[in-house]
Amino acid sequence: MSHDDRKRAVGKVTSVAADRFVVEMHAGTDNFTVVGFDDVHYVARLGSFLMIPTHAEYVVAEVVGLRERDVAASSRGDLDKAGSAKFLDVVPVGMLPASGDGKFRFGVSVFPSLYADALYALDSELDRIFETKTEAEAGIGPDGEICVPAKATRFRVLSIGQSVVFENYAVKVRLDDFFGGHVAVLGNTGSGKSCTVASILQALFEKPDEHHARGATFVVFDVNGEYRQALESLAKPGGIGIDRVVLDGTATGFRLPHWFLDLSEWELLLQASERTQVPILRMALGLSTMFSEAGADDLGGVKNHILAKCITQIVRDDSSSPSKHDRIVGILQRFNTGEINLQSIQPFIAISYGQLANAQGLDDFLVGENAFVIDELKLPDYENIPFDFRSLGEAMDLAILYEEAHGNRQIRDYCSQMVTRLKSLEERREYEFLRHSLPPGGETGEGQIEFLARILGLAAKGSGLTKTSQVVIVDMNAVSDDVVELFCSVLARMTFRLLRQADPRNRFPVHLLLEEAHRYVASTPSRYALDAAKIFERIAKEGRKYGMFLMVASQRPSELSKTVLSQCSNFVVHRIQNPDDLSQIRQMTPFISDAVLKRLPSLPKQHALVFGTSVNLPTTFRVRDAFPRPSSDDTKIVDLWFHEEGRLASVRLATLLPDPEEGISDLV
Repeated sequence: MSHDDRKRAVGKVTSVAADRFVVEMHAGTDNFTVVGFDDVHYVARLGSFLMIPTHAEYVVAEVVGLRERDVAASSRGDLDKAGSAKFLDVVPVGMLPASGDGKFRFGVSVFPSLYADALYALDSELDRIFETKTEAEAGIGPDGEICVPAKATRFRVLSIGQSVVFENYAVKVRLDDFFGGHVAVLGNTGSGKSCTVASILQALFEKPDEHHARGATFVVFDVNGEYRQALESLAKPGGIGIDRVVLDGTATGFRLPHWFLDLSEWELLLQASERTQVPILRMALGLSTMFSEAGADDLGGVKNHILAKCITQIVRDDSSSPSKHDRIVGILQRFNTGEINLQSIQPFIAISYGQLANAQGLDDFLVGENAFVIDELKLPDYENIPFDFRSLGEAMDLAILYEEAHGNRQIRDYCSQMVTRLKSLEERREYEFLRHSLPPGGETGEGQIEFLARILGLAAKGSGLTKTSQVVIVDMNAVSDDVVELFCSVLARMTFRLLRQADPRNRFPVHLLLEEAHRYVASTPSRYALDAAKIFERIAKEGRKYGMFLMVASQRPSELSKTVLSQCSNFVVHRIQNPDDLSQIRQMTPFISDAVLKRLPSLPKQHALVFGTSVNLPTTFRVRDAFPRPSSDDTKIVDLWFHEEGRLASVRLATLLPDPEEGISDLV
């Protein structure tokens, strides 16, 4: 052992077992504090490390308990503080080579001998244990090319706060490991989750020199409207761009075209039952796109066949002739072809003396010899082609008629609930963002690529796309949980599909920040129509290979999807007090000791435990301050309750007004 090592010895190993050592501290140590040759070291803090020399390596041991015993017990039984022996219970965690360039490794291969010296850890050794010595490195491109300017640097590790165990020691995470996997930020409400997320992003994007994280893409699902205040200040010309879109459910806010939904999302949204309603819904969606302005022109024969079968079915049912006339006119106003339209059909269905003018002639025209009916026809599938939302209800009626024409007389009763849900979807104000009516000529504006480009912070430049925003905040504070589920699910699915089809893949990393994730990535089936957890579970399992990652923030880990949590490789855990949530964390982190987990219920605000692949050992730290802070401050009850008479409230509430058109007013 070197002379410097002897100077930092704090005690001797007096007991060695496979899973636990006992260290007796040297006499004269006061309150388990050692004045070393470089600083004052508080070696007896739970979670601190001791270095025990063995040949050319150190055994790294974590302090898990401290106690003292009176070695000169008096006859009165009083404890002599000055003469008592002080002991540390430590557990071995790994080995660290004594040479300055050796790397830490888990597990103990050589155990210390009795009375071996125990040393306090130096900051340089902590850097080697956590593998965070090199904070920045010279800028090198993804393919090994030299970046311009050549002297620019990029982060290799990121400081996220200060250790509460080691004085003035910055806790850092390895960037590749932290952002190269899924991350969970967990903790009770008010424990500091939002500030932690904001401070991590601020630390990442506040890099002072030329090489900013321009290639990053963070899409923030901000369900509480918290992050605008904390992140918009990061925007700087030539550096980082911040964009924000507001989803308020109305036609004037951010919109999601309904034809972007795929079949499974329509089925979940309308709660279509698999046996009877799903085939009708699929047919209705196919008809809506087939008869739209953007529909294929080579399907004229198919369209004529469907209209002929449906009109014939109406003519043959038991309703009155005026009712038949009105139903046929309603269908042909929305769905028609060059051969079957109001002009060609009107002479047959005109009402004469209370009856259709020529029902037999209409039958001969539609299904007679050489007419429009095609035997063994296969209907086209639904495609993501723009169509008028209002046409879907009529297309569903057309699909039901078509099925009735093939002998299924009870299909209308079987589909009544789905039809009712569709009508509700057409009427609910909060779904205006989804309902689109095509203008004359079928102009639909942006397609899926253009839509996703803004969400991913891209803008057109020449024939390609360029990065303009590294953080895109999707503010969903004004919408209900079912709208949040729908929008998050569709957006995640579209982005995942885009990255899966990218060539080369895994070269455009996207991070989805899921704030209040338990609301739409739940462990139980959704109580709303759409179960958003399914797509996030798939991303959690497969997203890494395509460069798509999740950052999950939640106050209820027990309510989160267990599949999503099981795939997270890094955790930042704040105060957790609920027994179910603590049990969930214990189940998903079997390698964390009980001593570490027992700290969680008593962690102060703005303190957290970080563990996972980005740090070698679990570490408790104080999160760096977020400035500006998210809009998630605690309510100041005393200040807001006790004030002088007549003071106006400092909040503007529009939702309490009977008519939103009246604007916003102050309340007394």
